[in-house]
Amino acid sequence: MNVEKATIKDAPQIQKLVNSFAERGQMLARPLVEIYENLRDFFVVREAGNVIACAALHISWSDLAEVKSLAVEASHHRQGIGDALVSACIDEAAELGITTVFCLTYQPVFFGKCGFKEVEKKELPHKVWGECYRCPKFPDCDESAMTFAIGATADV
Repeated sequence: MNVEKATIKDAPQIQKLVNSFAERGQMLARPLVEIYENLRDFFVVREAGNVIACAALHISWSDLAEVKSLAVEASHHRQGIGDALVSACIDEAAELGITTVFCLTYQPVFFGKCGFKEVEKKELPHKVWGECYRCPKFPDCDESAMTFAIGATADV
């Protein structure tokens, strides 16, 4: 399994994968234009040239980034792919000097196993809620807010 940065040809497959989970109410749908605009945020895992998993690390501020759009095809669950994608996001955040990574998730047990801790949503800065108005559950968010503290990082 190789976790790699996404390429232009991956964008439609990323959208299809993410939106398949969004259709079941498990994450926010992403229009293709948004995938292209944020393609540099995405990591993917491919099998036979097809994207079977993806995740994005989106920088929110100088010390804060979000893991978002984590999706793994159901036939590939429980193989460590999601863990590897989250690790890639955390590693990239650390390389950039970001000290805190957060997520909004319906899978707190999974993220807990990855080292994230559940926090009150109000502890997150208001700027992280920029996409919430597009969510069909807004303003009654039922996702769990979680953070991962990278700790002291080397000076850049």
